Amino acid sequence: MRAESGVLPPETAQHIAATRHAGGRIVAVGTTTFRLLESAATEDGKVRPFAGETRLFILPGHRFGAIDILLTNFHLPRSTLFMLVAALAGLDPIKSPYAHAVACGYRFFSYGDARLIEQR
Repeated sequence: MRAESGVLPPETAQHIAATRHAGGRIVAVGTTTFRLLESAATEDGKVRPFAGETRLFILPGHRFGAIDILLTNFHLPRSTLFMLVAALAGLDPIKSPYAHAVACGYRFFSYGDARLIEQR
């Protein structure tokens, strides 16, 4: 999985902490955001400021520390990003929407194929 870079400023880390403290859930919009937030998370679930590259490869079995929900598009089957969404939702719950997408002729990597995935 290729490296991606980004910045999570202290103010954003504080907003995430306040949201968690109030019982809210954290939604990552896109897999880059997802990987950056997970890279910024400590083992006890706190999110610290982050700046730099992430090489985090999220596979089934990953222990999530930062996010609860992911908004992303359909990713090609057998890709690293497919494994990332399977890590979040489980492999079986991911297979059914993919079967539907293939049966209906969805175009992978096309605009408008977004899905909201909750952590199992």
